[in-house]
Amino acid sequence: MLVFTLILVGAVGLILGASLYFLRYLAQGRRLFFARIAIAAFDIVGIGSLLLFIRSAFMHGWGAATALLVMLLFVAQIITLLVTACAAALRYLRRRMLSAPYDPARRRLLAGAAAYPAAGLLLGGYGAFFERRHTVRSDYTIPVPRLPHEAEGMVVAQISDVHLGPYFSVADFEALLTEVGASGADLLAVTGDIFDDERQNEAAAEVLAAHAADYPDGIWYCIGNHEYYHDGRRIVDRMAHEGRVRVVLNSAAQVPGRGVYIAGVDYPFGRGNDFYLQKEAFFAAAMSEVPADALTVLLAHHPEFIDDAAADGRVPLTLTGHTHGSQFGVFGRPLFPVFKYTRGMVRIGDNYGYVHTGNGSWFPLRIGCPPEIAYFRLERNAEQ
Repeated sequence: MLVFTLILVGAVGLILGASLYFLRYLAQGRRLFFARIAIAAFDIVGIGSLLLFIRSAFMHGWGAATALLVMLLFVAQIITLLVTACAAALRYLRRRMLSAPYDPARRRLLAGAAAYPAAGLLLGGYGAFFERRHTVRSDYTIPVPRLPHEAEGMVVAQISDVHLGPYFSVADFEALLTEVGASGADLLAVTGDIFDDERQNEAAAEVLAAHAADYPDGIWYCIGNHEYYHDGRRIVDRMAHEGRVRVVLNSAAQVPGRGVYIAGVDYPFGRGNDFYLQKEAFFAAAMSEVPADALTVLLAHHPEFIDDAAADGRVPLTLTGHTHGSQFGVFGRPLFPVFKYTRGMVRIGDNYGYVHTGNGSWFPLRIGCPPEIAYFRLERNAEQ
C-alpha cells in the first residue's frame, strides 16, 4: 500500500504541475489565478480524501460515491490537460514550420476552453457508467502440438480480477458467472483477485462454488495478490478444503478424462531479484507435479509467468491477469503498458500466453479496455 501511495502522490504531483502550467492557455488574469487555486485545492484535498477512503472503512456507500466523483473529476482534469497540451504543441509547430509571426491572440484556445473539461467529464462518465459495465466476449483457438484426443475441442473460459467491493457486488459476480455458465464452456479458469472485500467474500465464495456444476471439467482457481489483503486467503483455503472449486497453489492436477493438467502458482511479492527467484520457485513447485510428457494449462495471476511457461515446453497455454489491461486503451492496445505483458495474446514459439483485461475495476473507470470473458478452444495442429 505504501508503494501505491507514493506512486499516486508522485503522479498527482506531476499532473498538478502540468495543469497549473497549461492553464495559461485556458484562462487569463484573475480567472487564471483562481483557476490555479481551485485545481491545486482539488488535487490536494480530493486525492487526499480518496486515499483516506481507500485506507479506511469508508469505501462503501457515500464514501464510494464520493470517491467515484473525485476520480471522474480527476480524469476530466487529465483529459483537459492532454487536449490543451496537444493543441498548444500543434500551434507552436505550426508557427515554427510556417514561420508565422507571433500571434498576439495566442490564447485562441480560450474560445473552446469550456469544451475541454466538458469533454473530459463526458468521456469519464462513459468509462465509469457504460464501458466498465459492458463485458465483451473474446474467443481464441489455440493450436496445441501433441494435444491428447480427449482434449480436442475443449473450451476453457477465463475470468479474472473481479475485485469485490463498492464497484462490484456479489450480485454482479452472480450475473457474470451465470453468463459464463450459459456459454457451454468445459472449464472455468479464475486467475485471482476475486475476494477483495471482507463484507462480501463469504457470500461470493458460495456463489462461485454453486456454479461448479456448470462446467463438466470444473472451476479451477489460482490466487492473486489481493487475496492477501482482505481475508481472501482464508476464503481460498476453505474452498480448497471443500473441494467444489479446485485451487491450484504451486501445484497441479490432471483434468479427469482429458489427459491434460491444470497448474497454478502463487503471487510473487518479492522486489527486484527476489521477485524472479520467487517466481522461479513457484513455477518449479507447480510443474514438479506434472509428468515430463504431459501438457499443461498454467493459471498465474502475474503475467510474467508467461516466460517461465514458454521456456518449460510443457505449457502451450498460460492464462494470467493482474494488469486490467491498463484499463485505458487505444485501438485495442494498452495506453499504459507498464508491465512486460499488459493485455491480450502473447505468442512465444508454439506457446501462448494471455493477459486478461479483468472483470472488475478497482479504479472504477475503463476507456478503450472493456471487461471481458475470454474463451480458449484447444485444437490439435492441422498436421497431426
